[in-house]
Amino acid sequence: MAARLPSWAWVTGLTAGATAAVVVLAVQANHGPHPTAAVADQKPSASAGAHASTAPHASAPPALPDASGQGRRIVYSVGEKRVWLVDATGRAGRTFAVWPGTVSPQPGRYSVTLRIQSLKGSDGVEIEHVMYFTKVDGVNVAFSNALDGSSPPPADGKKLGGVRMPKADGAALWAFGDKGTTVAVVS
Repeated sequence: MAARLPSWAWVTGLTAGATAAVVVLAVQANHGPHPTAAVADQKPSASAGAHASTAPHASAPPALPDASGQGRRIVYSVGEKRVWLVDATGRAGRTFAVWPGTVSPQPGRYSVTLRIQSLKGSDGVEIEHVMYFTKVDGVNVAFSNALDGSSPPPADGKKLGGVRMPKADGAALWAFGDKGTTVAVVS
């Protein structure tokens, strides 16, 4: 006669199987196509959170600036306080608002020179996804996001070259821009 398994063993086995199935589906979904639409009029919020305010009736994302170059690149508009991630065909797959530091680069073409996973920013905030692309008057200019997702505090007269962004956008930029990736800065 075969021994019967207790009901807790069946429940444990079924739960483990369901969890494994969910993990497999999540991994497959992560490798599939992702939506790339951005929300128009997206501005960084003044609150400690990194979520931008969005209009529920938003239409198209802000257009990629005309004089931003060709090919795969990161476009940073100093005046619009916005970044676009542009693929090799010239299509902006993602755009988002940023919080620039007190030091801004001149319009031109740069490239990512150094990537650092995380460190303490010159304003004392723990940051991640740090991507340096130029230096202005001895101040390094780099994209980053706060580790806790917060917006940067007031500068208090300091020269700061950090171009901060919400946490999810920082992760997207980090995944997009390798060392040597072109950064087109426009006014």
